[in-house]
Amino acid sequence: MSTIAAISTPPGKGGIAVVRISGPEAHAIAAKHVSLPSCGPQHQAVGYSLFRHEGHVVDEVMVTRYNAPHSYTGEDTIEIACHGSSYVQQAILQALIKSGAIMAAPGEFTQRAFLNGRIDLSQAEAVADLIDSTNAATHQLALSQMRGGYSHRLQQLRQQFVELTALLELELDFSEEDVEFADRKQLLSIVDTIDTECQRLCKSFHLGNAIKNGIPVAIVGLPNAGKSTMLNALLGEERAIVSDIPGTTRDTIEDTLNIHGITYRFIDTAGIRNSDDQIESLGIQRSYQTIEKAQVVLYLSENPDTLSHEINELSSHISLEGKLLIPILTKCDQIQPEGESNSSTASTPEGMLRISALTGQGINQLHQKLAVHYDVNSTQDPIITNLRHFEALEKVIASLSLVRQGLADSIPADLVVIDLREALYHLGTITGEVTSNEVLGNIFHRFCIGK
Repeated sequence: MSTIAAISTPPGKGGIAVVRISGPEAHAIAAKHVSLPSCGPQHQAVGYSLFRHEGHVVDEVMVTRYNAPHSYTGEDTIEIACHGSSYVQQAILQALIKSGAIMAAPGEFTQRAFLNGRIDLSQAEAVADLIDSTNAATHQLALSQMRGGYSHRLQQLRQQFVELTALLELELDFSEEDVEFADRKQLLSIVDTIDTECQRLCKSFHLGNAIKNGIPVAIVGLPNAGKSTMLNALLGEERAIVSDIPGTTRDTIEDTLNIHGITYRFIDTAGIRNSDDQIESLGIQRSYQTIEKAQVVLYLSENPDTLSHEINELSSHISLEGKLLIPILTKCDQIQPEGESNSSTASTPEGMLRISALTGQGINQLHQKLAVHYDVNSTQDPIITNLRHFEALEKVIASLSLVRQGLADSIPADLVVIDLREALYHLGTITGEVTSNEVLGNIFHRFCIGK
């Protein structure tokens, strides 16, 4: 295998940069330019050195030495920390390449870590997610997956499946004797266990994907309910036009906000009502589309007597199932508590918040409600964020359904084995027990060079 090298820090000028070299000749190539520290029994060591090339000193550097397999890639590795001059970084990299290293491809260090068994495929993907994380929640989810997350559990379940599949296949060798080596009840129990786990992980994807890309929050209500004012109050700036004229907002307006470590995409929608105005009607249609895609719906109304009715009316047009619905009574600074309702039949929706976007009253309570609902620290269960994993799990579930039906119908073992192997295959694609060069290329291509 070749020895690769790359700059592992972002392009540009900085205080310090790191040049990494990994492979069977890493130590020998680096030794042509720096003094290597002695590792001893620790397998890693750090030392000061001058980096020399063609008789000239390029820079004063710190050299970190890793002996295989005790490195990120599992290979002999050298990391050279130099001053962050773009010239110095390139001079060191080019010197290493002239001495026998080749330029690393995007993600090649992490790909070698996977190929050398240091991490599985899902952990490798989590490395990219960790680099791309933009808030505390995405950082935590990526870190959990990178450290093993749910892949260890899937590997355990897969191993049980492998053993039972082997017993079923053994039965095929003794088909004439009509014996059963695999306990059908035990097999069904394992099928149910894996199916339950996969179903739960699939459900977690909707949350994980929303957290990864920003949780969409639709701000909904009748015209003049205070939606645009609410968006401006949440963002702390005049993002949307505010007017007393009904129907001012005719298209969705979106912006992001980080609340307690999670990114939310707040979307101001057109007021929902029957309208003969063609442009406004298009805006209202987009409001419905926004609600369909939203994880959270903030329903705003300035009338406590009609708030429940308005929500019920919205529910009759579009499903709110599975969404966090937060009823909000707006402009509460203009309402006297004792005069809120003149109707004996008026009911207060459960979980209703009273907010004044003008004074800021209730905004903190809204922040807290969102933070509690999307607190990733409140559960020890894995949350998946990767679409590839989600699609693989759906295929596992489909195969398990066929296995369960086959066992119920007492079909021959050789047919059950086909569906079992299909489920095993898709489980294996998540962690990399089975994969293709095309899949690996797609995964590691999105990595930055040097990682």
